[in-house]
Amino acid sequence: MTRLLRDTLQEWADETRVPHDLADRALRRRAWKPAGMAAVAVGLVTAVAVFAVGLRGTEPALRDPQATMHAATGVTLPPRPSPAPTDVRTDTEHSPPVKLIAAGRMAVSAYYTTRLERVSDDEQRVRRTWSLYDPRTEGYEETSWAWVDVAPGLQVAAVLEGELISRRLGILDLNTRQILKWIDLEHPVGSVAWSPDGTKVLATAYSSYPDVERGKGDHVDPTGYSPRTGYYIVDAEAGTAAYHELPPMADAMLTDDKIFNGNGRQDLGWSLDGTMLWAPTSTTPDRVFYTLDGEEAEWPKGERYVDYSGISATSPNGRLVLGPDGLPTKITDAGTGQVVGQQKVLQLHAWADDDNVLALGCAGSCQSEFNNGLVLVSVDGRRTTQLSANRDSDKDGSWRWVLTPR
Repeated sequence: MTRLLRDTLQEWADETRVPHDLADRALRRRAWKPAGMAAVAVGLVTAVAVFAVGLRGTEPALRDPQATMHAATGVTLPPRPSPAPTDVRTDTEHSPPVKLIAAGRMAVSAYYTTRLERVSDDEQRVRRTWSLYDPRTEGYEETSWAWVDVAPGLQVAAVLEGELISRRLGILDLNTRQILKWIDLEHPVGSVAWSPDGTKVLATAYSSYPDVERGKGDHVDPTGYSPRTGYYIVDAEAGTAAYHELPPMADAMLTDDKIFNGNGRQDLGWSLDGTMLWAPTSTTPDRVFYTLDGEEAEWPKGERYVDYSGISATSPNGRLVLGPDGLPTKITDAGTGQVVGQQKVLQLHAWADDDNVLALGCAGSCQSEFNNGLVLVSVDGRRTTQLSANRDSDKDGSWRWVLTPR
């Protein structure tokens, strides 16, 4: 299996937020040859190609039309800053960053590093170490959580206790570093994502850790199944946690459908208005939508997304649309599709404002896709501000950012 196949799709998710993420799409990738400055895929998410549930002699679970409701005590969430800050904050001296990185309406709310960990003679897994924004220091603090996601406004985070998957979800006050509420879950979860309004948490459930691959080095094979079982929608303010079964999407080898997903990690995300959910695919389109109850639904009318993320590709004023990965990238008119600007960057990640975009930029003359960092680039591509230090994204242990509205 090639590195490109193994490292193309995954978590988004971060979401994100870019989770995931974007925030992230390559632990190790093939060497890049910029002949003709062709379009490149430089994601920063680790993907593990696996087959759907059922290869180990068990049938996929059928979704129960009735969600399981778990009652809890609600919490009072801190208010979001109003107005939200829009200044530009950089840290080009440290990698990973020590100081807050932000531009316009978006900030790096967290980041993680990854390492491969061998669990047996023929299996290895990806382990993440998360660092979280600390408003007290205006920097980042390494944590022991299995997964984190910061709510819009950068006041609270959802965290998973433990190292891999967890049955305990916490609501963390970023300013005091105190857990406002622990929520015990019957089914273990492997990721969390805040709703766009910052009041609910979507937690994707797995029967086992999803980021596992079989083999060594570049010679790895699918583990044989995807362990997603469903998801929780946790209402932090109401104090409820509703569980819904949702089996994983089948792999191409197990289905005749044109839309499929061969990855072990199949984290769910929110639609832009928070009224629907989406699941990633390995095809085009890059996602399928569900109602909050887990029923298949049509693509929300008029919504455009940055690939494999919960971030809108449409500018805040609705006039422009971010294009796909490439060198150069392109931004088009939302109404006509006409190209209004090209940028010498690898990926367009999120709108900072109507005129500037947070993007994945490349060092020097872009001789290597792996030598890259976060930049702020104008729509016309004439102005570029370095936000983070460049780093070797092909190196084990390199950091992956997560973007969150301020």
